[in-house]
Amino acid sequence: MAGNWTPASWTAHEGRHLPRYPDAAALGAVTERLTSFPPLVFAGEARALKADLAQVAQGKGFLLQGGDCAESFAEFHPNNIRDTFRVLLQMAVVLTFASKQPVIKVGRMAGQFAKPRSAPTEVQDGVELPSYLGDNINGIEFTPEARIPDPQRLLQAYSQSAATLNLLRAFAGGGYANLRQVHQWTLDYMGRSPWADRFAVTADKIGEALDFMEACGVDPRTVPQLQGTSFYTSHEALHLAYEQAMTRQDSLTGDWYDTSAHMLWVGDRTRFEGSAHVEFLRGVGNPLGMKCGPSLTPDALLLLLDTLNPAREAGRITLISRFGDDKVEAGLPPLVRAVQREGHPAVWSCDPMHGNVIKADSGFKTRPFDRILAEVKGFFAVHRAEGTHAGGIHVEMTGQDVTECVGGAVAITDAALADRYHTHCDPRLNAAQSLELAFLLADMLNLERGHRASAEAA
Repeated sequence: MAGNWTPASWTAHEGRHLPRYPDAAALGAVTERLTSFPPLVFAGEARALKADLAQVAQGKGFLLQGGDCAESFAEFHPNNIRDTFRVLLQMAVVLTFASKQPVIKVGRMAGQFAKPRSAPTEVQDGVELPSYLGDNINGIEFTPEARIPDPQRLLQAYSQSAATLNLLRAFAGGGYANLRQVHQWTLDYMGRSPWADRFAVTADKIGEALDFMEACGVDPRTVPQLQGTSFYTSHEALHLAYEQAMTRQDSLTGDWYDTSAHMLWVGDRTRFEGSAHVEFLRGVGNPLGMKCGPSLTPDALLLLLDTLNPAREAGRITLISRFGDDKVEAGLPPLVRAVQREGHPAVWSCDPMHGNVIKADSGFKTRPFDRILAEVKGFFAVHRAEGTHAGGIHVEMTGQDVTECVGGAVAITDAALADRYHTHCDPRLNAAQSLELAFLLADMLNLERGHRASAEAA
């Protein structure tokens, strides 16, 4: 366990992007209640994810991490959870089939509420109010009352997270993830995408493989790995009072775990030296992510790695690059080389979303699909050149038929953004665009596998 650390030691450090509650006593009463609530996840599950990620760090797997930009209370519905889950299943099947490696599935779900904002206030029609910080803090409605941080929202966020996890566990282990159901994972509206046809071909091949196994005397119904899947949850550990309240000491090891999610990450705006967020995360045993953008120097990255993973434990750290399509090939290599030089065992994942936000002529924030794809290609090119493993993808996506990111095979135009622009924060890929990205990723993984085979043969 980290020395000189307690679940509350972050309070002595600089905390940025933390909500300011007008009634500190009310917040304290809520967090005190939360400390007595059951954990949402368990230490053993977090350790299992860490072991899976250790394999990815060694080049023996791929991390698929995706889900909402920010979960909301208004869109909380079992169908929305189911549809995002099954798109992630589709993406994982495509990537597994292509790479011939296990794909570790981690959702931005069951806790991804709080969001850092670029400014503390926003102005509409000449009226200035505090910024919306996520449904677990304040309301998105542009009224003075809604924008006041309300600690009662933390209780609703806990309840929604618990219900979401319950449904995800049922889907993952109760037959929905059975590979025999692979044809049923395609959402109806995706039928107009050419990638839905390509997925049907992949599904046919999987069905044929299962038929072959059965003909050889292996009943797929008795193979647990074919009946369900492991599915983990994650979110940015931004609201530290909530995270502290959800932190428990494991009875088996004595180590502390944040039981709000299996994996937690620290964002680009909160991973500075002396950060309260870094101080909190260094003491919990969960696998951690760290966003790495253009402002991060190699020396600062190494200092953070020494703080968060001094024992250099494989699977502990996932470095999530987020540069933008025009900066990744220049900005990422110095970080990769520094980590390699110092021998830190990290998973490298690509977030092609956050560096590629533009404002469309229509006034909507959007992310062009071609820029998203360009950053992923640049990420793979860097790792190919450096001889390291391009180990994951981190995307904001949904199973809903939204029109938030322009482009893709089912071309969403600037004019069409207003049709179904539902996000509470940043634009997300819809199911068709997510599947398209998975197939393009699969081609890159195949290429990487070919380069590795050639290098080993030489």
